[in-house]
Amino acid sequence: MLKVKIPLRFIAGMALALISVSATATNSETNNDKTSQNTALYTVFDQVHVLPMTSAPEPEQRVLREQRVLVQGDRIVAVGNVADIAIPDGAKVIVGNGRYIMPGLAEMHGHVPPLADFSGVPKRYLDDVLTLYLAGGVTTVRGMLGHDRQLQLKDDIASGKRQGPTLYLAGPSFNQHTVTSPEQARERVRQHKAEGWDLLKIHPGLSLEHYQAIADEANKQAIDFAGHVPEAVGIEQAIVLGSRTNDHLDGYMAALGGFDKTLTVKDLAPLVALTKQHNVAVVPTEALWQTIIGAADSTQLHAYDELKYMPAQVIAGWQRYLQQASGSYYTGKTAELHAENRRLLLAELYRAGVTILLGTDAPQLFSVPGFSIRREIPKMTAAGMSNYDILLSGTALVGEYFADQDSFGQVKAGQRADLLLLEGNPLENLSALYKPAGVMVQGQWLSRSELDSKLADIASARLAERSAP
Repeated sequence: MLKVKIPLRFIAGMALALISVSATATNSETNNDKTSQNTALYTVFDQVHVLPMTSAPEPEQRVLREQRVLVQGDRIVAVGNVADIAIPDGAKVIVGNGRYIMPGLAEMHGHVPPLADFSGVPKRYLDDVLTLYLAGGVTTVRGMLGHDRQLQLKDDIASGKRQGPTLYLAGPSFNQHTVTSPEQARERVRQHKAEGWDLLKIHPGLSLEHYQAIADEANKQAIDFAGHVPEAVGIEQAIVLGSRTNDHLDGYMAALGGFDKTLTVKDLAPLVALTKQHNVAVVPTEALWQTIIGAADSTQLHAYDELKYMPAQVIAGWQRYLQQASGSYYTGKTAELHAENRRLLLAELYRAGVTILLGTDAPQLFSVPGFSIRREIPKMTAAGMSNYDILLSGTALVGEYFADQDSFGQVKAGQRADLLLLEGNPLENLSALYKPAGVMVQGQWLSRSELDSKLADIASARLAERSAP
């Protein structure tokens, strides 16, 4: 059998870098490993079963047994059999003991707070949200809030000033208030590109003429646009003009009258085919949308344990919505029918091979960052998605989406070291995702005990805020 050893140039470089570090490998169990990431050049996950999430493998290749994963800095540098990869001297070793390791998850429609103060919201709220994402296994967020103070936050995380998921950000939204003419729309696209935003956020209210100008200029500037489908534009034009993703599925429902009448597979077929033809992805955000349209169970929402991590002011706003639900998406008496139409649409999009990306729109109504994943996944299962394809929607497919930015979403050499260590096999039971044994983000390791400590601190802070006079 071919032996895959660490190249000598890596070992030599490592030896020079570790003059002040013990040359003895550190072995520690996941639940008590609190060694700083900076104390070792290499981190090794030993005796783990790997879900590489590589492109369309055969079922027997979806789990690689008894593997060793070697991380250097923020990169995976080797994956292979335990017998084939040497553990470098001085490496920090995380003993898996048969646990499972897979890529970190992505949140493809997140509303990460900006670096700005909001009246009544605790100053620590931003850092708490970042921590909640990580505790929920989310290591990448496509931020769709569109606030001008977020670019600094992205840089702070990338530089290590703050700890959080890698951010890819949409700029301040394009809507009827921010776009006044086709010429101004084009200039705004160029401005967003120059400022360093990763994509353009589309909100309702745009005219077709303005949307066409945005789409054309975005294509010229090589920047994606995505989000909602304005009513005057319609889902067909959004697809044909190149929206990278259609988020929330509401554009489909509006076009088909799915808010208040039962839809059939035949009704859905033309738009499903058009979506596939133009290679447009969807971000369903089903769990949140059931709350928005009035189909969610209020008692169940209030029973979510993760609410203890949110500020009282935020929860009060969510409760007010349930008590006085309204808005353009609320469908009240026909909400259950509307929800079933959305489930059927997602099922048909999946059956047609349309790219489906994991997203929850957290933090929003009863969708707590990180924890909202466990509310969204059952909706995907209900639409007939397999466990493997649900995992793909939050890992490798997101990596493909951002392939021009970085390499991540798989467990293989060269990929960003965003990893989840799990107690069980998520291919057998997706609930294994919900409380990881540890999370690695950009090569920084957070053990279960560290995550629990951070969560306890957030919960204590929220409790103290509620008790304050």
